[in-house]
Amino acid sequence: MSTSSSSQLPSPASNRPTVIIVGAGLGGLTLAILLEKAGIPYKVLERSPTVKPLGSALSLGDNVAGLFRQIGIYEDFVNASLVSNKVMMRDEKAVLDFSVDFSPRAVLGGAEGRILSRPAMYEILYRQIPKEKILFNKRVLTFKNVEESDKDSRGMSGVRLTCSDGSEHDAHLLVGADGTNSAVRQGIFKLLKDQGTLPPSDDTPLPYNCVCLVGQTGPLDPELYPELLLDECQCNTMNGNMYTWITFTTKYNTLCWMVIQYLDKTTLKEHDTFRTSEWGPEAVGAMANQVRDFAVPHGLPGSGTTLGTLIDLTPKELISKVALEEKVFKKWYSGRTVLIGDACHKLSPFGAVGAATAMQDAVCLANWINTLSSTDDVATIENVFKEYHTERHPVAIAGFRKSRYYASTSAASFKGVFARFFQKNLPNWVWMMVLKKASAFRPQASFLPLAEDKGTVPPAPQPSLTKTLAILEAAAAAKNQSASEATAAAVV
Repeated sequence: MSTSSSSQLPSPASNRPTVIIVGAGLGGLTLAILLEKAGIPYKVLERSPTVKPLGSALSLGDNVAGLFRQIGIYEDFVNASLVSNKVMMRDEKAVLDFSVDFSPRAVLGGAEGRILSRPAMYEILYRQIPKEKILFNKRVLTFKNVEESDKDSRGMSGVRLTCSDGSEHDAHLLVGADGTNSAVRQGIFKLLKDQGTLPPSDDTPLPYNCVCLVGQTGPLDPELYPELLLDECQCNTMNGNMYTWITFTTKYNTLCWMVIQYLDKTTLKEHDTFRTSEWGPEAVGAMANQVRDFAVPHGLPGSGTTLGTLIDLTPKELISKVALEEKVFKKWYSGRTVLIGDACHKLSPFGAVGAATAMQDAVCLANWINTLSSTDDVATIENVFKEYHTERHPVAIAGFRKSRYYASTSAASFKGVFARFFQKNLPNWVWMMVLKKASAFRPQASFLPLAEDKGTVPPAPQPSLTKTLAILEAAAAAKNQSASEATAAAVV
């Protein structure tokens, strides 16, 4: 993919559609930035009253590097992150067993893999969006389509949302980027179920067999934690009985940590009884007490640092407990409404692809939205959403399978022992095939100058780029032709 010397191409649409994005997570913010760059009117509705910087670390690299360069945040991303070339697999005493080397992706995909804290990535994205376009404390209760046959005094065909504060919001398009327990998805599925068109597999709860406690310490003293002085991220995975715990060093002298509990039939029932999108302080404290003595490879030799040490160094408001649901839904859209990110595909963190997949969704969807007009009917809009789904659904399935595989290498069962043995003894040529496949999908926005791609592995086909770029170029050519004809007529 070569660098484009052309300026930003215009949309072929004479009237820009308005868009409401529900959810100010990583996927929703990425889409907002792209719509901002495209000049498409939008606003973001977030149910939380404020930004809540929860979460552990994110692994990103060649899969989003081109996009980050296009929207002008790659340098900020590099400055906030550490190069991440390997994952060190350790036993329950934190003794090194083997390392998994991801460094070839810097050449294969043309960009180094890097790790940063989720709050740091969120802040980079958040800074790119005019603050008046993100409305907090807007929990969506209902939404409905308003078409030509039932327009009201506002005279607009589109979608109308009602929030818990009584406010109403209209737009031509609605994007559900509101996460695992998506209110937008629930609204779509209720409509489809009433119509008898909801796939049976979509009409079931999200399955899970793990819960996860995550957090990030405050800034630590590098003299006490010398691993923080290293230029490369120290990523460690420890495997014990019924638990896996993972730690990451960050650019800002903090340690991100995550502990995963594998549930049996009894504990699964106990967690399911009280499960919500996020447990309260009592559940967090109970799990934290269970894992305090787990060994971690941090601190000075002989310091006896444990997971409990890191938990005590973490601000309590930055610790959260969540269920690790896993599911890729079949239906992602209906009418003027479409889903991205965790709202349509919830992936476990083991594959380190959840955030990147949501951002890639945003690129594909933005490319297609940029071809729409405010006067397009529902059939035209659904055709665009179908193009988006056709491109992204196989990628989500691949990410789901990848997450499942890496989860197996961390499991405490015999299957986990075998998976780790297999990974440890994997021939290098096989591993290179795996890395080449992982590096292939590197999407970019068609309406922005293309970023130079230096990867030795050609980018995977991206229909949302090639098809919409052709539409934009045809529109630009037609506009130039009209201008030339008008000039010629004026001369005559």
